[in-house]
Amino acid sequence: MEENKGFDNRAFYRALEMVTQIRRKTWKQVAEETGVSASTLTRMSQGRSSDAASMAALSAWAGINPSDFVAAPYKAAAKEAMPQISVLLRSDPSLDAQSAEAIEAIVKAAYQRMRKA
Repeated sequence: MEENKGFDNRAFYRALEMVTQIRRKTWKQVAEETGVSASTLTRMSQGRSSDAASMAALSAWAGINPSDFVAAPYKAAAKEAMPQISVLLRSDPSLDAQSAEAIEAIVKAAYQRMRKA
């Protein structure tokens, strides 16, 4: 069994899938735009890992950082989630300031209710 070094393949694929949906792309289009084969994308959908070049291409295309999906003792301490979410919402070109604030309020309320005591 291949050791994944703490990398969460399924979570990375879910994030990639979300970007694909938001951009209204098909997986065929993702494959064409990134040069990553359809069979690699299928394997990833099943929770299996991809090669480093494919991971790099998909990460660059989606604007996601693969290190965000590593859970390992050697990883630097995580930053607080809410400030990062706020920055991301406010920098999203598809949201105006009022919309970003509304989404932030919803996420903040859910976060405060569900976080560990």
